[in-house]
Parts: sequence; structure tokens; C-alpha cells
Amino acid sequence: MKYRSILLFGAPGAGKGTQGKVLGVIPNFFHCACGDVFRNLRADSPLGRVFIEYSSRGQLVPDAQTIKLWRQFIQNTTRIGRFHPQQDTLVLDGIPRNVAQAEMLRNTLDVVAVFYLKSADEKNLIHRIQRRAIKENRLDDANLEVIRERLKTYERETKPVLKFYGRKRVHQINADQSPAKVLADILQLAVKK
Repeated sequence: MKYRSILLFGAPGAGKGTQGKVLGVIPNFFHCACGDVFRNLRADSPLGRVFIEYSSRGQLVPDAQTIKLWRQFIQNTTRIGRFHPQQDTLVLDGIPRNVAQAEMLRNTLDVVAVFYLKSADEKNLIHRIQRRAIKENRLDDANLEVIRERLKTYERETKPVLKFYGRKRVHQINADQSPAKVLADILQLAVKK
């Protein structure tokens, strides 16, 4: 079975997690933030060590480990009754992170829309990431050099995913607006899907 999915897409700090958390409390939406799944790993587990190694440098965790962890998470949340694939729309944030991952998930995801949260202001993104580091105690968000590397990695590796899904599915949303306005724009489009 393919999972009906909506992708929240954008650079680090664009607001994907903020929007995903809100969408995730709406009936028939299930939010999965891949970064949160990684951050919830035990630091002394093999995959936890891999995550720390890559995220501390602003790089993406290798594709095979990312997809394996994501699949385990989805299977577990389905088994315990948090995610109901027959009725819920999966709201994905942070996966797929590159075209190779999108290919690996081609037969798993039925992507009905990609909400591209686009910010015209890199300083705003950096400020949001640094504020999040303090607020959520996210060490991978604290170092300015790591943040800059993450933004470069996004441009180089993640942004091409937009082309993979094609113009008909991609909806650009101004991420520099208030979170409430961004949510209103997403919901206006999501109800049509």
C-alpha cells in the first residue's frame, strides 16, 4: 500500500516543523518529522552515533540508514495505532532529503502535494535556527558554521527534490509570513487535495 502523503519542504529554519506539528493534531493527518525521529535515538546506539556524526557537521545521514529508520518508525506507529494508513494523510517533514531518497520511496509514498516553504531571507532562517537551538536544546542547530553547511547541503542535495515531484504537485508558500498565515495558506491548498 502506498501512503497518501503531503511533503513539507524548505530550507532549515523555514518552518516545516512548526507547520507539521499543527497539521499533526488535525484529524486524519499524521505528522512525521524525520529529524525528530533521529534526535530521539539513543546517542549510544549504532544509528544514534551515525546521526550525531553527520548532523554535527551539517551533513545528511546516509540514505540507506535514513530510509530504514523511517520505515521502522512508520511500521511502529501503525502497529500501536497512532498512524492509520487507510484514513490518514502522512505529513512528512525532512524526508525525502534528496532525489535518491525520493526514488527509494517512489513505491511507498503517494505524494499528493509538496508545500514549498520558501524564505527570501537567509538571515531570518539562521536566526530561527539559532532560536530553535536554545528553545529545543538542539545541539545540531547551535553552531553557525554547521548552520551554513546545512543551508549549502539543502541547496545542493535537497532542493532538486522539487523537480523530482514536478510543478503540478509543488505549491510555493512564503515562509517569511507569520506562522498563522503560512498555516492558512497550506490549509487552503490541502483541503483541495
